[in-house]
Amino acid sequence: MTDSYKNQLLDLLQQHKALGISEQIDYQKFYLYSIITHSTAIEGSTVTEVEAQLLFDEGITSSKRTMVEQMMNLDLKAAYDYGMQWIKRHEPITVNWLITLASKVMARTGSEYHSMGGDFSAAKGELRKLNVTAGIGGESYMSYQKVPSRLEAFCEALNQQRKTLDASDMTAVYDLSFWAHYELVTIHPWADGNGRTSRLLMNLIQMEFGALPTKVLKEEKAEYIQALVDTRENENIGIFTDCMAKLHCQHLQADIDRFLKSTTQEMVDKQDIKKKMVDKWSIKPTLAEKLVDILAFMADKDEITTEAIIQQFGFTATTAKRYLRQLTEFGFLEAHGGNKNRTYRILTANET
Repeated sequence: MTDSYKNQLLDLLQQHKALGISEQIDYQKFYLYSIITHSTAIEGSTVTEVEAQLLFDEGITSSKRTMVEQMMNLDLKAAYDYGMQWIKRHEPITVNWLITLASKVMARTGSEYHSMGGDFSAAKGELRKLNVTAGIGGESYMSYQKVPSRLEAFCEALNQQRKTLDASDMTAVYDLSFWAHYELVTIHPWADGNGRTSRLLMNLIQMEFGALPTKVLKEEKAEYIQALVDTRENENIGIFTDCMAKLHCQHLQADIDRFLKSTTQEMVDKQDIKKKMVDKWSIKPTLAEKLVDILAFMADKDEITTEAIIQQFGFTATTAKRYLRQLTEFGFLEAHGGNKNRTYRILTANET
């Protein structure tokens, strides 16, 4: 990628890390769900991120979507789960492994093909035995007879670069992952699933070296596809790597903006609650500050015990019980159980 994108990417990655965005509860899970949802959307799925979450976590299907669309998402989720475990071992990427990866992607939706070159199954990740083009009227990809040897050469080149890569250079990690994506989708080893598998490989390489995975939103499909076309026509990988770096920077900036907005709102909410405590119950601001800190600590928890408050804030048992009792009396908490097993939960705005 060009120096301007390198500098921008490094700056945004530093901001992202400094803010601790990826350390938020469930951030990694929902970020992955977003990657999967948009990757299948590029291939025609209309499943939304919320629907995907319900599908992955609860097994709840949507009556608004076809089963094929939902199976596409389930397959890709399984492929990511498999790939993320495998890449941790830093083993060589081989043709057979890519076939296994593709079989995960196409497990439920892959078709059986009967061609002049022979029979093969997309569901098993088997390499194509027919020639394909890039859409109606598009250019032809390489002849299927050349795919096995070209794929072997790709794996050899990729493994060599993985061995010599400076993992501390994040721009080099992204450059390698973007190159791998472009090369694999250009070889087009399969009759179906090439885009999803190539984006998956890109993400796995990024994860292998500790980089935040790149996603392509469905709204960015046209720009993304055009970058692939322009790169092939001009034989200039820089076109694609710059496009991917640009998209990744946009997503990082959006993450940062959302985080700062929510943090600012949280600070405003805390000040409002603190003021309410001081004005309504005439307590000291220093006490109100401690009570608000307890509420903030409990915000993402279903319930809490006195012991948890003691461990978190270093209060004595007597002090912790007094603060929790005050929050209960003020109507912010609800207590359950007896003295020995008492727990507390935050009351919602509708309950207070």
